[in-house]
Amino acid sequence: MKALVYTDIEKVVYQDYRDPQIKPGESIVKVIASGICGSDMHAYHGKDERRVPPLVLGHEISGMITDGKFAGKKVIINPLISCGNCDFCNSQSEHLCTDRSLIGMNKPFVREGGLAELVSVPDKNINNLPENLDIKKAAISEPAAVSLHAVELGEKHLRIPIETAKVLIIGGGAIGILSALILENIKKNSNSVLLEVNEKRLKVCEKNINSKVLKPISSDLKINTFDLIIDAVGSKKTRETAIKFARPGSVIVHAGLTSSDGDFDFRKTTLQEISFIGTYCYTNNDFKKTIDLLRNNLLGNLNWIEFRDLKSGAEAFKQIHDGTCAAPKIILLP
Repeated sequence: MKALVYTDIEKVVYQDYRDPQIKPGESIVKVIASGICGSDMHAYHGKDERRVPPLVLGHEISGMITDGKFAGKKVIINPLISCGNCDFCNSQSEHLCTDRSLIGMNKPFVREGGLAELVSVPDKNINNLPENLDIKKAAISEPAAVSLHAVELGEKHLRIPIETAKVLIIGGGAIGILSALILENIKKNSNSVLLEVNEKRLKVCEKNINSKVLKPISSDLKINTFDLIIDAVGSKKTRETAIKFARPGSVIVHAGLTSSDGDFDFRKTTLQEISFIGTYCYTNNDFKKTIDLLRNNLLGNLNWIEFRDLKSGAEAFKQIHDGTCAAPKIILLP
């Protein structure tokens, strides 16, 4: 098969690669669409010890099963693999499973990803594609589930109803724009602001969400004023931004994984009872709920997604790296 292979830091190559071999309890999926995630970019930069070359990256996958008991079905893949037996799995918190792994990682277990023509997946991670959902756009299910989980985790810890909360979203990538759409369309919140530094991406966000879209240096922003902050970047600078704009009793949801360096204002966090919460992936129920949202067109037309051929994937990675890509999400098509 052909695959986009991560071969070295800042290098992915479209090349021939070994076909996946079917295992008991698994199926082979012909990949129709596979998105480039921020975590794939972390690997590309050599910053993810869970993803080391050589490896096929990619875990945002939709396709058709070619081999296995569900052969012929069009499907959406939940890439988070859990043990199914631990306390977390038995309490529907599969994302916290201590034996979890993810498609497109090779630590702790080797799981080649979906930036390829074929991928092997456990049968339990297969979700049927709804008839009215475009199979290419369906690959957005995974980041949409991440966003839904982040928003609802923040909602759970808020002191006020989420529809009346002032919400700050940091980052206009897929997680940021999807969080804004969930807040607007599902949570009925009309008090959200999204921050984005990239001028091209800022304009795309302005066209596709109702939330106010600003640069972090905007004079319209007032410190100590937001009830809920979703950091969809997760860098030293964005953590500093989050704490600066957090009001007393607010909630910061840390959804990005760009870097772990830097200081944090624990004094303000303590004296003003600000909750800082990490969020990782989603539960199986979150994933299924997300597919229903997409099936019912509750996340909009998704026209901010850019589709490209898999064979041009190296250029897509480079443009994301350089900051010259306007699209919040690039989905590659084998």
